[in-house]
Amino acid sequence: MRMLLPIIALAMLAGCTTPQAPVRAGLINAGIDERTATCMADRMVHRLSLLQLRRMAGLGKAEHSRDLDQLLYRLRSLNDPEIVTVTASSAALCKLGLG
Repeated sequence: MRMLLPIIALAMLAGCTTPQAPVRAGLINAGIDERTATCMADRMVHRLSLLQLRRMAGLGKAEHSRDLDQLLYRLRSLNDPEIVTVTASSAALCKLGLG
């Protein structure tokens, strides 16, 4: 039983993690600078559902974007205005240092 306790604790902690690292990596791959991507990822994981984040990740398997404009253009193809709005507002606030 004592051996099982650390495994249960680790499993519980794993369930509490956010998908911030993969979102950040995806934003960097999409041409967003590291500082802005870190800020945007933090905002996005708190404002979008896991389903929305997974849908965005599906775009990452296609060709990479070169900049924010191209990323937003590709995100519009998901037909989810909230994803586009949250991504654009996060980019703007983070670029201005308000995020």
